[in-house]
Amino acid sequence: MTQTPRPSTLDSLTATAKQAASKGLPPVHLWNPDYCGEIDMRIASDGSWYYLGTPIGRPALLKLFSTILRKDPERYVLVTPVERVGIIVEDAPFIAVAMERQYQNRIQRLEFRTNVDDHVVVGPDHPMRFAPDVKGGLKPYVHVRADLWAKVSRPVFYDLVALGEERMIDDKKMFGIASDGAFFPMIEADRLADL
Repeated sequence: MTQTPRPSTLDSLTATAKQAASKGLPPVHLWNPDYCGEIDMRIASDGSWYYLGTPIGRPALLKLFSTILRKDPERYVLVTPVERVGIIVEDAPFIAVAMERQYQNRIQRLEFRTNVDDHVVVGPDHPMRFAPDVKGGLKPYVHVRADLWAKVSRPVFYDLVALGEERMIDDKKMFGIASDGAFFPMIEADRLADL
């Protein structure tokens, strides 16, 4: 049975998130308060956040809420030391909106920036994954933190494909992305035209 959270939940979450964020990224993985039910908050597949069906247009507020977002086994939640409420995430909670190519010791490093201003260098600690798209293509994702991923926006995906390379993986020629010493296979090289 879904519980209805108290009317002040959003205000309480905002106030607690502001306090926690003043000290850096809050340790949401350590917090385990009682589950207070669902709130009418949704992150759409394009990365837009909605509360009570209305877009949340303040970037600072979105960034704040993103710091208290966590993926529990059964749902996405906004969590503070005193409350935990469920929200809907249609695809990934974040969108990778920009990519910068860097080199460190002649090794390519790809740094992504999300719509909530997280910066992530793809590599062993922040892998990429590629999921089938309903239209037959691929949807690329970048690991941000814990179980939270950013879907790579379509324009950035085109830039990413331009940096791709072919490598032999398990006797198959794979097309993929190299970053920070790791290689992330995207698709079999002979299927590249499918993208």
